Amino acid sequence: ALFARALVDELCAAGAREAVISPGSRSTPLVLACAEEKRMKLRVVLDERSAAFVALGAAKATGRPALALATSGTAGAHFFPAILEAEAARVPLVALTADRPLELHGFGAPQTMDQQHLFGTHVRFFADLGAPEPLEARLRHLRAVAALACSRALGPPRGPVHLNVPYREPLSGADGALPALRDRPAPRIATPRLSADDAALDEAAREISARPRGVIVCGPRDADDDLPDAVRALSRSTGYPILAEAASQVRFRVPEAVAHYDAILKHRPSAEALRPEAVIRFGAGLTSKTLQQWLDASGAYTVLVSDDSALFDPAHAASLVLAGDAVATAFALADRVVRPAGASLPFADADQRARSGLEAAFAREEEPSEPAVARELLAALPAGSQLFVSSSMPVRDVDAWAGRAAAVRVLANRGVNGIDGIVASALGAALATSRRTAVLLGDLALLHDLGGLVAAARLGAELTLVVVDNDGGGIFSFLPIASQTPRFEELFGTPHGLDLARAAALAGARLHSPRTLPELRAALRETGGLHFVHVRSDRARNVERHRALEAAVASALGSAP
Repeated sequence: ALFARALVDELCAAGAREAVISPGSRSTPLVLACAEEKRMKLRVVLDERSAAFVALGAAKATGRPALALATSGTAGAHFFPAILEAEAARVPLVALTADRPLELHGFGAPQTMDQQHLFGTHVRFFADLGAPEPLEARLRHLRAVAALACSRALGPPRGPVHLNVPYREPLSGADGALPALRDRPAPRIATPRLSADDAALDEAAREISARPRGVIVCGPRDADDDLPDAVRALSRSTGYPILAEAASQVRFRVPEAVAHYDAILKHRPSAEALRPEAVIRFGAGLTSKTLQQWLDASGAYTVLVSDDSALFDPAHAASLVLAGDAVATAFALADRVVRPAGASLPFADADQRARSGLEAAFAREEEPSEPAVARELLAALPAGSQLFVSSSMPVRDVDAWAGRAAAVRVLANRGVNGIDGIVASALGAALATSRRTAVLLGDLALLHDLGGLVAAARLGAELTLVVVDNDGGGIFSFLPIASQTPRFEELFGTPHGLDLARAAALAGARLHSPRTLPELRAALRETGGLHFVHVRSDRARNVERHRALEAAVASALGSAP
C-alpha cells in the first residue's frame, strides 16, 4: 500500500487528476491508493476498452495526464485502441497495468502473461516497477520513474506511457516499513518547450511577405490555448484568409474564419481562382480531402508550424517546418511579416455567397438530413460547451455544413480516425471538464461503444448523444465501390437492422426521436442527465442531399470569384 500511495502521489504531483479503473484483484493496492487520494477523481468503468477511452477523453479535454488502470492478464490488452489513438493524437494517457510477480511467470499461474512492452513502440515510455520491497532506494526509484513517465507523457511530443506494476499477495493490509519516505517527492521535471529558430522565422517571414495570395490552414488541435488570437494576428499581418477545421479550436473563436471552404473548393472555377502561392499550416492532418487535394495541387510555398516537430504532411509538401510552440510561433511570425503587396485571395466573398446558398437550401428542409443535424447541433450549443464528433461522416458533416456557431470547443479522435470509443471519449471529456457536452456519432460508432454508453449511465453523466442512424456504414455510399459491386450492401453497407432506441432504454437515457426540424431543435435544447437523440436517415438519400447542397453552393458562387 505504501508503494502504491507513493506512485499515485507522484502522478498527482505531475498533474494527473483523473483515474479510470476497471474491477480486478491484482490491482487492489493501486485502486485503493487512487480512492484514498483526495486530489484524484476516481471513475469505475466495467470494461477496460471503454475505461481507456474515458481516460483518453479526460486527458484530451484537460491536457493533463489521465490514468487508465487495469488488473493483470488480458485486461490491459483492451487498452490498445486508446493507446494507438493517444499516440497519434498526442494525448498524455498513462496506462497502469497490475501484474503477477516474477516467480509466477512462465509456470501456468492464472491470469498471468508477459506484460513487458505490452504496447510495443506505441508508447513514449515504458517501465516495469518491480514488486515492492522495503528498501529506501526502491521507493525513491518508484517516485523518480513515475515523474519521468509523466514528463514523457507531456512531451514534446505528448503521448501515452505505460507503467507495469507487479504485486505479491497479500494485496491489502497494513503498510510496510519506511513510512518516513511516504511524502518525499521526486524532483520535478519541467516540461520542455520548443521554440522556433529565429533564422527560420526570418526566412518564413521573408518568403510570405513576397506572396500576397496565401492562406492559413488550421487542422485538428486539442489545446484550449491562445492559438485563435495568434492566428488572427497572423491573418491581419499577412492578409491571408483562415481556413480552419471545426476541431482546430480556431473555427468558432475567430469570426472571420472561412466556414464553407470545403464546398467552395468543390466548385472547380472557385478552386482554380483561389489557388494559393503560400500556405501556413497549423495542427494535425486535415479532415477535408478536398482541401488537402487543393493544397497538394497548388505547389505553394508551405510553412508547417509544428508544436513538437511532427510532420503532419502526407503529401510531403512542406517547404519549411517551424518546430516550436504554435502560439508563440504564430505571434512571432506575425511580428516579422511585412504585409505582401497585391490583392489577397477573396475567400470572404466566396464564403458569404456559399453561406447564402446553403441557408436557402437548408430553409427548404422539413425533415432533418444528416448535414442539417450537424448544423442544428452546433447552433444549439452555447459558448463554452464542447462537442465530441465521431470520425467517418459526422466529423465531415460538422466541418462542411455547420457554418458559424458560438465559441464551442470541438474534439474528435483524429489520430488514427477510428470510430471506436467515441461515447467513452466524450464521457471522459464531459466528466473531466464539467462543461455541457454533446457527442455526434453514427449508428455503427454507437454499436462499437455500447460499453461507453453503459459507463455514461453508471457514472450519472450529463451528456447528449446525437445518433444518426442510417442502418449501416454511410460513408461507403460516397465511394466508387458503391456502384461497382452487386454485393455492396452485404460487404460495405452492412445494415444491422437493430432498433437503437433499445440502447437508450438499456442505459436509462431519455429518448428523443425527432422526425422534423422543430422536433430536433427541441430535443437539442434539453439539458440535464443523459439524453439520446435518435435521428433516422437513409444512406442513398443522404448522398443525394450532399450533392444537392454542393450544387446550391456552386450555384451561389456562379463564375469564379
